[in-house]
Amino acid sequence: MDTRALVMGLAFTIMWSSAFTSARVIVADASPLYALSLRFLISGILGVAVATLVGQSWKLSKSQWKATALFGLCQNSLYLGLNFIAMRTVEAGLATIIASTLPLLVALTSFLFFRERLTLLAIVGLVAGFSGVTVIMGSRISAGVDLYGVSLCVMGVLALTFATLTLRGATSSGDYLMVVGLQMLVGSSALFVAALLFEVPYFSPSWSLAVAFTYSTLVPGLAATLVWFYLVNRIGATRAATFHFLNPFIGVLIAAIILNESLGVGDYIGVTIVTCGILAVQIARQRIEKNAVKPVVQK
Repeated sequence: MDTRALVMGLAFTIMWSSAFTSARVIVADASPLYALSLRFLISGILGVAVATLVGQSWKLSKSQWKATALFGLCQNSLYLGLNFIAMRTVEAGLATIIASTLPLLVALTSFLFFRERLTLLAIVGLVAGFSGVTVIMGSRISAGVDLYGVSLCVMGVLALTFATLTLRGATSSGDYLMVVGLQMLVGSSALFVAALLFEVPYFSPSWSLAVAFTYSTLVPGLAATLVWFYLVNRIGATRAATFHFLNPFIGVLIAAIILNESLGVGDYIGVTIVTCGILAVQIARQRIEKNAVKPVVQK
């Protein structure tokens, strides 16, 4: 992995992990779905406008439009929509940990539905990762966590798992920024309809809301998604996903610093186990990928 990919991966991890903290601030003063719909509308318009200026085309193939729409609906509408609703009752740190199980779920889904081989290290990583989540949930349930909010986070990461599996088809043209902008506009449209149907709008203006909304729109919303697309197409989805092993630690740390969220012994133990489990799964998948492309030497 080259230096540029390493910097991109670390930048994405920090931006992605901070999204839950900014979301927690936003939903304290604004309707979750309306706020998220507006955020994606702004990010999408900015993305499409800049992409057009640099010569990228919105004329995608049928398969690319399909992948872009699926990614927009699954990641932006379902994953982030459900998480924004959950943020009203679930702490940012816990939401980060649940979302960080993405590499584990991708590996498990690939095994169940695409018959991708699992090595012993991958199996150990999966068991460790989900065991770590169990440890965290055990301590949080005993402390009275909102199970409805947790269930929304779980449904959200399942949607993100599906979105991840559709990612490469959306960017095969190389027009990354245009695709990012378009999938955000897809998410904005779906979220606006959902907000009209299910949400009572409320808005309490504050400096914290303004800062969090601006940051969320430009950094986790636009910049992080764009960096992720570039990273995946530079080093591949499997190697890029390795950076997710940092998300539990960084996400919990950001929430503790900015939101002053408390952490118990179970949280520290669980985060450590989840982090190790994610790393083990990703190392195992890299080894499988490397062996799969190993050239055959003819004698």
